[in-house]
Amino acid sequence: MAVIVALGAFLMTLAGGWTAQRVTDRRHLVLGLAGGLMLGVVGLDLLPESLHAAGRKVFGVPLALLLFVAGFLIAHVVERLLAVRQAAHGAENGARVPEVGLTAASAMVGHSFADGVALGAAFQVGGGMGVAVSLAVITHDFADGFNTYTLTRLYGNARRKALMMLFADAVAPVLGAVSTLLFTLPEEPLGAYLGFFGGALLYLAAAEILPEAHHKHPALSTLMCTVGGVAGIWLVVGLAD
Repeated sequence: MAVIVALGAFLMTLAGGWTAQRVTDRRHLVLGLAGGLMLGVVGLDLLPESLHAAGRKVFGVPLALLLFVAGFLIAHVVERLLAVRQAAHGAENGARVPEVGLTAASAMVGHSFADGVALGAAFQVGGGMGVAVSLAVITHDFADGFNTYTLTRLYGNARRKALMMLFADAVAPVLGAVSTLLFTLPEEPLGAYLGFFGGALLYLAAAEILPEAHHKHPALSTLMCTVGGVAGIWLVVGLAD
């Protein structure tokens, strides 16, 4: 059953990427929506799940929060190092580094694989849990596909690479669900990963996606797309509960 649901997630991921491709003339709205979706996924889905699964404290701070901060800082450090390397090779000041987009998209693929693993683990717990997680995974995989394509293209990568990353992101939850047929997943490592990934994703949303969305088009419609993205994820999380 988990594998069948993961096939639905595969289709929803592709649908999200297809939507991102078709609105090139409204790029600022796409970025505003993507930033809102990413913020909603992190704050309303990933972080609460990671705190629940990996809530033990390390020197007074929950492990999930430590990894959340680590993910944010590492994303910042990686982007700065890649930008310095690009500048050393003659890139214009402020130019976006394609490798950052590919790294971010790869992290999205890893997250989608974890989605599939979580899906399989939920069905191991019971049918009710499986249905709830299925709703959340299938719905927010649309956002994953949307964000994977947008992130890859935002940093100057060719459309072909963006499509490759989109397809990898679509396949990842299926592979994750299949993998749970072979083992029972410990809860804490999954929670730790979600915390780390949430920090990296928040950095990309706050430091890159949202500033770019408002750079040339500081319109109310862009802001409303961001708010709508957060509200959409809130609705998904509420329905899943």
